Amino acid sequence: MTPVALFEINPELDRRALANKFSADGRLQIRNILSNQTARVIQEILIKQTPWGIGWQGGSNGPHGVRAEEIAALTNAQRHNIGETVNQAMIKGDYAFMFGQYRMLDAYLGQWNSGGPHDLLLEHLNAEPFLSLIREITGDDSLVKADGQATLYAPGHFLGVHDDSHVAEGWKIAYVLNLAIGDWRPEWGGYLNFLDDDGDVIAGFRPRFNALNLFRVPQRHEVTFVPPFAPSGRLAITGWLRDR
Repeated sequence: MTPVALFEINPELDRRALANKFSADGRLQIRNILSNQTARVIQEILIKQTPWGIGWQGGSNGPHGVRAEEIAALTNAQRHNIGETVNQAMIKGDYAFMFGQYRMLDAYLGQWNSGGPHDLLLEHLNAEPFLSLIREITGDDSLVKADGQATLYAPGHFLGVHDDSHVAEGWKIAYVLNLAIGDWRPEWGGYLNFLDDDGDVIAGFRPRFNALNLFRVPQRHEVTFVPPFAPSGRLAITGWLRDR
């Protein structure tokens, strides 16, 4: 059997058209970014080989990253308190979020599973085939590396409105490599929406299988609430392309 490459970029992408779109809007979604086979392999890694933790923040409390083994040790009261902190922050209009996460960069640096599939994925995100593609599309030759985390927006999860204004961190371009399961319906939430200063949605990207969202930062955006009736979570690898 011929081995399947873990991260193979689709050679048929119209890079010039994508670059023109990004130049005009500062954001775009690239469908079929990877070969279908490799996208399926990465999706399987997220589904079957990822020890999901939780990322959360409620107002000034956070951000927190709780690893899978730490979640297992939480009492019911502690779990309730986390949810209540997030809920109260949103009621007050403060920034908040909650979603499943596996912090790939921390895992790589901390050798949580040295040489495992997530380490290999992070290495591919920092290899020239991917970085050169992003430089070509965004027109930003200063990009030198990528960080990343696996994310799972399960029912009840969301990301409040914010603008990624941490420019001191070297963040230049945000990315979301979507690996959604099946035909994701609008009613299931999990959309990446962009908002103007009046709070109106000016653009939105549906979660799709094998689609890469790119956008310059800072921009006001959110990931919409995934409701209880959503049959699965919104799977993705997310992060920032950086100039240092």
